[in-house]
Amino acid sequence: MGYLASLWRRVQYRFDTLVSRSTPALIGWLTLGCLFAVVPMSVLLVRTDRRPPETFTGLLVAVWVSVGQTLKLGGAVGAPLYVLASVLLALVALLFVSTLVSLITTGLNQRILELRLGHSTVLEVGHTVVLGWSDQIFPVIAELVSANSNRPRAAIAVLASKDKVEMEGEIGARITATRTTTIVCRNGCTTDPAVLARVSPGSAKAVLVLPPGTDDGDALVVKTLLALNAPAPGADVPSGPGPRTESGPAAPAVVVAAVRDTRNRLTATLAAGPRGRVLAIDDIVARLLVQTARQPGLSLVYQDLLDFAGDEFYSVPARALAGRSFGEALLAFTTSSVVGLVRADDTVALNPATDTTIAADDRVLVISRDDDTAVLEDAAPYVDPAAMATAVPDAAMPERLLLLGWNRRAPLIVAELASYASPGTTLDVVALGDDATMRGAYEAAAERGPMEVTLHRADITNPVVLGALDVPSFDSVIVIADPGDAPAGALASAQASPDVDDRTLVTLLHLRAIEEATGREIPLTTEMSDDRNRLLAPAREGADFIVSGRLISLLMCQISESPYLAALFEELFTADGNELYLRPATEYVRPGAEVTFATVVAAARRRRECAVGYRLRDRSTHGPAYGVRLNPDKREPVRLTARDWVIVIAADR
Repeated sequence: MGYLASLWRRVQYRFDTLVSRSTPALIGWLTLGCLFAVVPMSVLLVRTDRRPPETFTGLLVAVWVSVGQTLKLGGAVGAPLYVLASVLLALVALLFVSTLVSLITTGLNQRILELRLGHSTVLEVGHTVVLGWSDQIFPVIAELVSANSNRPRAAIAVLASKDKVEMEGEIGARITATRTTTIVCRNGCTTDPAVLARVSPGSAKAVLVLPPGTDDGDALVVKTLLALNAPAPGADVPSGPGPRTESGPAAPAVVVAAVRDTRNRLTATLAAGPRGRVLAIDDIVARLLVQTARQPGLSLVYQDLLDFAGDEFYSVPARALAGRSFGEALLAFTTSSVVGLVRADDTVALNPATDTTIAADDRVLVISRDDDTAVLEDAAPYVDPAAMATAVPDAAMPERLLLLGWNRRAPLIVAELASYASPGTTLDVVALGDDATMRGAYEAAAERGPMEVTLHRADITNPVVLGALDVPSFDSVIVIADPGDAPAGALASAQASPDVDDRTLVTLLHLRAIEEATGREIPLTTEMSDDRNRLLAPAREGADFIVSGRLISLLMCQISESPYLAALFEELFTADGNELYLRPATEYVRPGAEVTFATVVAAARRRRECAVGYRLRDRSTHGPAYGVRLNPDKREPVRLTARDWVIVIAADR
């Protein structure tokens, strides 16, 4: 066996050497090899024929005819000059045919190569364009596919500085079912107007600009937004739903972009133009972390609201309700929850006064399963006034808060905590910070409210440090992605600091061990960068997680489908105005009594609030909803205890 293997390797070596020689030598060897195979086989065919030639001359002629026919040389017989001429003519014809085939093959290969490079133009109308590439691309495409499920021929065009085939492979591996949506990938620089034309943004219904997750990510987003408004050199003006601009090209219906640093939001907004909506990632994540820390379970509510798989915000015509009050509209739908009004100019009035009069050109803002499930049906007959409660809300008390970790968003988190803090509230910060970190924490708290801040310079992944803190004694604990010894500004994304979630997972392991050792539940809210790491988190079922990348992706998709939602989310994520709250059910209905959800809505209306659901404490550790029921049917009975919560949209008390 060893000899055969050695012989085979030598044969392979000789063949490789032969192929690597010049073209004439290769043609010569190929001709000899062909004759070596064809001539013996032709002799065999002639000798085994039914009537083989009887003479040697006849045998040679028959073999020549067989060889000529096999090699497409005609195999003519006759005078030597005639045979020579026929062979030369066959060779010339063979040369021309081979050249023609080669040219056609080369042209096809070149075209296929161009297509594989992703340089051709997308000829779609009403599609969605996604510019840039990061881990956010996968939840964005998944949500857009879900949003397009009722559209027969939807399309998503992706443009990024990445190989087209590689992009298609990664998307196909992460998103297996695209339903009615076609996903088209193109390669190119998103800051070049001529390259942007490859995905036809002018005929798109929406353009999403993803932050690339690098140190200069915000600058690239701004340049991309400027390129969208710049005319492509020599480009035709596309015909699509977007309006024409003075520079010539049509514009998409809406442009949604995201920047990481809040300070760059104004610049990006100016670059995006009047149709642009720009999200500040750091600001939104910080606000939602704080709101969730104050309202356990709130992250589950937002997850249901923001993805297209559950209930989300829709606006429906209000002509049938024209002249009536907003308070009456709260009970005008049995299968949808009314939360506000969208005016004719697309401004949003979230949870307006109950005596607000609805105009004919207004639209009612609802939370519903779909836009066609918001059907007028009076729910007032299902209200039981006797079951309503008149409990007085508890006065705000000072709290002990704990922040584990420090990153670029931490000063924003501290400032938000201070804005909600009651007098006497304290905040302990544990991080490997320097003097600048300490000053930043103190200054952020001093800007917003009366909150005392104490900084502990320690590693949050050290179990000794966590054990000394008596973590279960705090009213709220927030764990944020901490780059460890890296500078505070190093955390930009999962790509910029891939081990950030690893440190968070280690911290959660130690906190879980503390819970098991003490038998006390830690009120925990956790920030993570990658949604896949959330599945690995050693936390109790139903715990609050804010996954920054997924959150921004969901927001961008929602705004791309309904641009007016940008103003709504802006209000929901700020300390001023209306927010989502989980409040004790005893403030709305008598505990233990079976009531319809219409009764809960009516009870919330008396407090100038919009009830949109509830959370059951006994189901808070059971997936997939973890006790959260958003937008229940108002005719549906429910038994709320003193341990349950009602989900409302309301102004802070």
